[in-house]
Amino acid sequence: MSMASEALRNEETRAGGTRTVAGIVNSIETLEGGGFLVRRPFPKAAFSEFDPFLLLDEMGPMEVAPGEAKGAPDHPHRGFETVTYLLSGEMEHKDSRGHAGRLTAGDVQWMTAGAGVIHSEMPSREFARAGGRMHGFQLWVNLPKQDKMTKPRYQEIPNSQIPKATSADGLVRVSVIAGEAMGEKAVIETRTPIIYLHYRIEPGGVATQQVPGAYNAFAYVVEGEGLFGAENERVADGQMVMFAQDGNEVRIENPANAKGTLEVLLIAGVPLNEPVARYGPFVMNTEGEIRQAIEDYQLGRMGTINS
Repeated sequence: MSMASEALRNEETRAGGTRTVAGIVNSIETLEGGGFLVRRPFPKAAFSEFDPFLLLDEMGPMEVAPGEAKGAPDHPHRGFETVTYLLSGEMEHKDSRGHAGRLTAGDVQWMTAGAGVIHSEMPSREFARAGGRMHGFQLWVNLPKQDKMTKPRYQEIPNSQIPKATSADGLVRVSVIAGEAMGEKAVIETRTPIIYLHYRIEPGGVATQQVPGAYNAFAYVVEGEGLFGAENERVADGQMVMFAQDGNEVRIENPANAKGTLEVLLIAGVPLNEPVARYGPFVMNTEGEIRQAIEDYQLGRMGTINS
Protein backbone atom coordinates (compact mmCIF):
# COMPACT_ATOMS: atom_id res chain seq x y z
CA MET A 1 0.00 0.00 0.00
CA SER A 2 1.32 3.49 -0.88
CA MET A 3 1.95 6.09 1.83
CA ALA A 4 -0.92 8.20 0.43
CA SER A 5 -3.35 5.26 0.55
CA GLU A 6 -2.27 4.39 4.08
CA ALA A 7 -2.74 8.00 5.18
CA LEU A 8 -6.26 8.05 3.73
CA ARG A 9 -7.08 4.76 5.47
CA ASN A 10 -5.79 6.08 8.80
CA GLU A 11 -7.84 9.25 8.34
CA GLU A 12 -10.96 7.18 7.69
CA THR A 13 -10.27 5.19 10.87
CA ARG A 14 -9.93 8.36 12.97
CA ALA A 15 -12.95 10.12 11.50
CA GLY A 16 -16.32 8.64 12.32
CA GLY A 17 -19.97 9.44 12.01
CA THR A 18 -21.95 11.85 9.90
CA ARG A 19 -20.31 15.07 8.74
CA THR A 20 -21.68 18.42 9.85
CA VAL A 21 -22.34 21.34 7.52
CA ALA A 22 -19.47 23.83 7.31
CA GLY A 23 -21.34 26.42 5.25
CA ILE A 24 -24.07 27.12 2.70
CA VAL A 25 -23.28 29.10 -0.46
CA ASN A 26 -25.80 30.80 -2.74
CA SER A 27 -25.04 30.60 -6.45
CA ILE A 28 -24.79 33.73 -8.58
CA GLU A 29 -26.03 34.22 -12.13
CA THR A 30 -23.51 35.09 -14.82
CA LEU A 31 -23.21 35.07 -18.61
CA GLU A 32 -20.69 32.71 -20.21
CA GLY A 33 -19.55 31.67 -23.68
CA GLY A 34 -21.67 33.20 -26.40
CA GLY A 35 -24.04 34.71 -23.84
CA PHE A 36 -25.83 31.81 -22.13
CA LEU A 37 -26.95 32.16 -18.53
CA VAL A 38 -25.38 29.98 -15.80
CA ARG A 39 -25.76 29.65 -12.03
CA ARG A 40 -22.40 29.43 -10.27
CA PRO A 41 -21.72 28.74 -6.58
CA PHE A 42 -17.96 29.15 -7.11
CA PRO A 43 -15.65 30.77 -7.98
CA LYS A 44 -16.84 34.21 -6.95
CA ALA A 45 -15.48 37.07 -4.87
CA ALA A 46 -16.43 35.54 -1.52
CA PHE A 47 -15.52 31.96 -2.39
CA SER A 48 -12.77 31.34 -4.93
CA GLU A 49 -12.29 27.57 -4.96
CA PHE A 50 -12.77 24.30 -3.12
CA ASP A 51 -9.54 22.31 -3.55
CA PRO A 52 -9.25 20.31 -5.81
CA PHE A 53 -12.33 21.83 -7.52
CA LEU A 54 -12.06 25.14 -9.36
CA LEU A 55 -15.51 25.87 -10.75
CA LEU A 56 -19.05 24.56 -10.88
CA ASP A 57 -21.52 25.92 -13.46
CA GLU A 58 -25.17 25.01 -13.81
CA MET A 59 -26.24 25.71 -17.38
CA GLY A 60 -29.99 26.30 -17.25
CA PRO A 61 -32.49 24.83 -16.93
CA MET A 62 -33.80 27.00 -19.75
CA GLU A 63 -36.28 26.70 -22.57
CA VAL A 64 -34.58 27.79 -25.80
CA ALA A 65 -36.59 29.03 -28.77
CA PRO A 66 -35.68 27.81 -32.28
CA GLY A 67 -32.52 29.54 -33.49
CA GLU A 68 -31.64 31.06 -30.09
CA ALA A 69 -29.43 28.37 -28.50
CA LYS A 70 -25.95 29.58 -27.51
CA GLY A 71 -22.75 27.85 -26.53
CA ALA A 72 -19.05 28.47 -25.92
CA PRO A 73 -17.16 28.99 -29.22
CA ASP A 74 -13.42 28.30 -29.62
CA HIS A 75 -11.55 28.84 -26.34
CA PRO A 76 -8.36 27.40 -24.77
CA HIS A 77 -7.82 25.16 -21.74
CA ARG A 78 -4.61 24.13 -19.96
CA GLY A 79 -3.75 22.52 -16.64
CA PHE A 80 -7.07 21.09 -15.46
CA GLU A 81 -10.01 18.83 -16.33
CA THR A 82 -13.55 19.75 -17.34
CA VAL A 83 -16.47 17.45 -16.58
CA THR A 84 -19.59 18.15 -18.65
CA TYR A 85 -22.78 16.41 -17.51
CA LEU A 86 -25.84 17.03 -19.65
CA LEU A 87 -29.32 16.50 -18.18
CA SER A 88 -31.27 17.66 -21.22
CA GLY A 89 -30.52 19.13 -24.64
CA GLU A 90 -27.75 18.23 -27.06
CA MET A 91 -24.20 19.59 -27.33
CA GLU A 92 -21.36 19.12 -29.81
CA HIS A 93 -17.70 19.31 -28.82
CA LYS A 94 -14.70 19.87 -31.09
CA ASP A 95 -11.05 20.62 -30.36
CA SER A 96 -7.75 21.51 -31.97
CA ARG A 97 -6.47 17.93 -31.75
CA GLY A 98 -9.15 16.57 -34.06
CA HIS A 99 -11.57 15.31 -31.42
CA ALA A 100 -15.30 15.62 -32.05
CA GLY A 101 -18.10 14.35 -29.85
CA ARG A 102 -21.78 14.75 -29.06
CA LEU A 103 -23.54 14.74 -25.70
CA THR A 104 -27.23 14.00 -25.20
CA ALA A 105 -29.32 13.74 -22.03
CA GLY A 106 -27.51 11.83 -19.27
CA ASP A 107 -24.14 11.69 -21.05
CA VAL A 108 -20.82 12.69 -19.45
CA GLN A 109 -17.63 14.04 -21.01
CA TRP A 110 -14.55 14.02 -18.76
CA MET A 111 -11.91 16.02 -20.63
CA THR A 112 -8.34 16.17 -19.37
CA ALA A 113 -7.01 19.34 -21.02
CA GLY A 114 -3.48 18.81 -19.71
CA ALA A 115 -0.90 20.50 -21.96
CA GLY A 116 -3.61 22.43 -23.75
CA VAL A 117 -6.36 22.37 -26.35
CA ILE A 118 -8.61 24.81 -28.12
CA HIS A 119 -12.14 23.67 -27.37
CA SER A 120 -15.60 24.43 -28.73
CA GLU A 121 -18.84 23.55 -26.92
CA MET A 122 -21.94 24.36 -28.94
CA PRO A 123 -25.55 23.19 -29.20
CA SER A 124 -25.96 20.59 -31.93
CA ARG A 125 -27.35 21.88 -35.22
CA GLU A 126 -30.52 19.89 -34.71
CA PHE A 127 -31.10 21.32 -31.22
CA ALA A 128 -30.25 24.86 -32.33
CA ARG A 129 -32.72 24.62 -35.19
CA ALA A 130 -35.60 23.12 -33.18
CA GLY A 131 -34.96 24.59 -29.73
CA GLY A 132 -36.00 22.88 -26.49
CA ARG A 133 -34.89 22.42 -22.90
CA MET A 134 -31.18 22.83 -22.11
CA HIS A 135 -29.81 21.84 -18.72
CA GLY A 136 -26.41 20.63 -17.64
CA PHE A 137 -23.37 21.09 -15.43
CA GLN A 138 -19.70 21.73 -15.91
CA LEU A 139 -17.17 21.02 -13.17
CA TRP A 140 -13.51 22.06 -13.34
CA VAL A 141 -11.10 19.74 -11.52
CA ASN A 142 -7.53 20.85 -10.81
CA LEU A 143 -4.70 18.60 -11.97
CA PRO A 144 -1.73 17.73 -9.74
CA LYS A 145 1.52 19.49 -10.64
CA GLN A 146 3.00 16.35 -12.21
CA ASP A 147 -0.03 16.03 -14.52
CA LYS A 148 -0.42 19.66 -15.59
CA MET A 149 1.22 19.09 -18.98
CA THR A 150 -0.04 15.56 -19.59
CA LYS A 151 -1.39 14.60 -23.00
CA PRO A 152 -5.04 15.67 -23.44
CA ARG A 153 -7.58 12.88 -23.06
CA TYR A 154 -11.32 12.37 -23.40
CA GLN A 155 -13.61 9.94 -21.61
CA GLU A 156 -17.09 10.19 -23.09
CA ILE A 157 -19.61 7.97 -21.37
CA PRO A 158 -23.18 7.69 -22.70
CA ASN A 159 -26.05 7.63 -20.25
CA SER A 160 -26.59 3.91 -20.89
CA GLN A 161 -23.10 3.15 -19.53
CA ILE A 162 -23.24 5.33 -16.41
CA PRO A 163 -23.64 2.91 -13.46
CA LYS A 164 -26.88 3.43 -11.56
CA ALA A 165 -28.39 1.99 -8.39
CA THR A 166 -31.65 2.13 -6.43
CA SER A 167 -32.12 1.66 -2.69
CA ALA A 168 -34.08 -1.32 -1.34
CA ASP A 169 -37.04 0.91 -0.48
CA GLY A 170 -37.01 2.47 -3.97
CA LEU A 171 -36.77 6.01 -2.57
CA VAL A 172 -33.13 6.74 -3.49
CA ARG A 173 -31.56 6.50 -6.94
CA VAL A 174 -28.00 7.40 -7.84
CA SER A 175 -25.99 7.84 -11.04
CA VAL A 176 -22.31 7.13 -10.37
CA ILE A 177 -20.18 9.44 -12.51
CA ALA A 178 -16.99 9.04 -10.45
CA GLY A 179 -16.20 6.97 -7.37
CA GLU A 180 -18.55 4.41 -5.82
CA ALA A 181 -22.07 4.44 -4.36
CA MET A 182 -24.61 1.81 -3.33
CA GLY A 183 -22.43 -1.03 -4.60
CA GLU A 184 -21.79 0.52 -8.04
CA LYS A 185 -18.40 1.73 -9.25
CA ALA A 186 -17.87 4.39 -11.94
CA VAL A 187 -16.30 3.50 -15.26
CA ILE A 188 -14.48 6.85 -15.52
CA GLU A 189 -10.84 6.99 -14.44
CA THR A 190 -9.69 10.09 -12.56
CA ARG A 191 -6.21 11.53 -12.01
CA THR A 192 -6.84 11.89 -8.27
CA PRO A 193 -9.55 10.23 -6.15
CA ILE A 194 -12.87 11.93 -7.02
CA ILE A 195 -16.48 11.23 -6.04
CA TYR A 196 -19.18 12.62 -8.35
CA LEU A 197 -22.72 11.37 -7.76
CA HIS A 198 -26.18 12.45 -8.92
CA TYR A 199 -28.77 11.54 -6.30
CA ARG A 200 -32.53 11.58 -6.89
CA ILE A 201 -34.36 11.17 -3.58
CA GLU A 202 -38.12 10.78 -3.23
CA PRO A 203 -40.07 12.19 -0.25
CA GLY A 204 -39.18 10.20 2.87
CA GLY A 205 -35.92 8.94 1.36
CA VAL A 206 -32.49 9.21 2.98
CA ALA A 207 -29.14 8.85 1.22
CA THR A 208 -25.99 8.11 3.21
CA GLN A 209 -22.71 8.19 1.30
CA GLN A 210 -19.30 7.15 2.55
CA VAL A 211 -16.75 9.95 2.00
CA PRO A 212 -13.27 9.58 3.55
CA GLY A 213 -12.46 12.20 6.16
CA ALA A 214 -9.50 13.51 4.14
CA TYR A 215 -11.76 14.50 1.23
CA ASN A 216 -13.24 17.94 0.71
CA ALA A 217 -16.94 17.39 0.02
CA PHE A 218 -19.85 19.52 -1.13
CA ALA A 219 -23.36 19.06 -2.47
CA TYR A 220 -25.27 21.21 -4.95
CA VAL A 221 -29.07 21.13 -4.94
CA VAL A 222 -30.36 20.81 -8.50
CA GLU A 223 -34.04 20.69 -7.60
CA GLY A 224 -36.11 20.65 -4.43
CA GLU A 225 -35.18 21.30 -0.81
CA GLY A 226 -33.53 18.83 1.53
CA LEU A 227 -31.92 18.26 4.89
CA PHE A 228 -28.13 17.90 4.97
CA GLY A 229 -25.51 16.76 7.41
CA ALA A 230 -25.68 15.62 11.02
CA GLU A 231 -27.70 18.69 12.04
CA ASN A 232 -30.25 18.45 9.18
CA GLU A 233 -29.49 21.88 7.68
CA ARG A 234 -32.17 22.87 5.17
CA VAL A 235 -30.77 23.64 1.71
CA ALA A 236 -32.73 24.59 -1.43
CA ASP A 237 -32.13 24.46 -5.18
CA GLY A 238 -29.34 26.70 -6.44
CA GLN A 239 -27.48 26.42 -3.14
CA MET A 240 -24.25 24.58 -2.38
CA VAL A 241 -23.55 23.03 1.00
CA MET A 242 -19.98 22.43 2.19
CA PHE A 243 -19.30 19.62 4.64
CA ALA A 244 -16.81 19.73 7.49
CA GLN A 245 -14.08 17.07 7.63
CA ASP A 246 -15.43 15.71 10.91
CA GLY A 247 -16.76 12.34 9.79
CA ASN A 248 -16.67 9.79 7.00
CA GLU A 249 -20.32 9.84 5.97
CA VAL A 250 -22.55 12.39 4.24
CA ARG A 251 -26.28 12.32 4.94
CA ILE A 252 -29.00 13.77 2.66
CA GLU A 253 -32.73 13.54 3.39
CA ASN A 254 -35.83 14.50 1.44
CA PRO A 255 -38.50 15.13 4.10
CA ALA A 256 -41.60 12.94 3.99
CA ASN A 257 -43.79 16.01 3.47
CA ALA A 258 -41.77 17.27 0.48
CA LYS A 259 -43.71 18.09 -2.69
CA GLY A 260 -41.39 16.32 -5.10
CA THR A 261 -38.06 14.68 -5.88
CA LEU A 262 -34.87 16.09 -4.37
CA GLU A 263 -32.01 16.12 -6.91
CA VAL A 264 -28.49 16.64 -5.61
CA LEU A 265 -24.96 16.48 -7.00
CA LEU A 266 -22.59 15.18 -4.32
CA ILE A 267 -18.95 15.87 -5.19
CA ALA A 268 -15.78 15.19 -3.19
CA GLY A 269 -12.05 14.91 -3.76
CA VAL A 270 -8.65 14.82 -2.08
CA PRO A 271 -7.15 18.32 -1.69
CA LEU A 272 -3.97 18.81 -3.75
CA ASN A 273 -2.56 21.42 -1.34
CA GLU A 274 -0.51 22.95 -4.16
CA PRO A 275 -0.09 26.58 -5.29
CA VAL A 276 -2.74 27.69 -7.79
CA ALA A 277 -2.19 30.38 -10.41
CA ARG A 278 -5.23 31.17 -12.58
CA TYR A 279 -5.89 33.33 -15.59
CA GLY A 280 -9.15 32.68 -17.38
CA PRO A 281 -9.02 29.14 -18.80
CA PHE A 282 -5.42 28.48 -17.65
CA VAL A 283 -4.76 26.91 -14.24
CA MET A 284 -1.09 26.32 -13.38
CA ASN A 285 1.13 26.40 -10.30
CA THR A 286 3.14 29.59 -10.98
CA GLU A 287 2.66 32.96 -12.68
CA GLY A 288 5.53 32.08 -15.03
CA GLU A 289 3.63 29.00 -16.21
CA ILE A 290 0.53 31.16 -16.77
CA ARG A 291 2.53 33.59 -18.90
CA GLN A 292 3.85 30.67 -20.93
CA ALA A 293 0.32 29.34 -21.44
CA ILE A 294 -0.87 32.74 -22.68
CA GLU A 295 2.08 32.99 -25.07
CA ASP A 296 1.54 29.48 -26.40
CA TYR A 297 -2.11 30.28 -27.06
CA GLN A 298 -1.43 33.64 -28.71
CA LEU A 299 1.26 32.13 -30.97
CA GLY A 300 -1.04 29.31 -32.07
CA ARG A 301 0.92 26.53 -30.37
CA MET A 302 -2.32 24.97 -29.10
CA GLY A 303 -3.57 24.63 -32.68
CA THR A 304 -6.91 25.54 -34.21
CA ILE A 305 -10.24 23.79 -34.68
CA ASN A 306 -10.98 22.59 -38.18
CA SER A 307 -14.54 23.37 -39.21
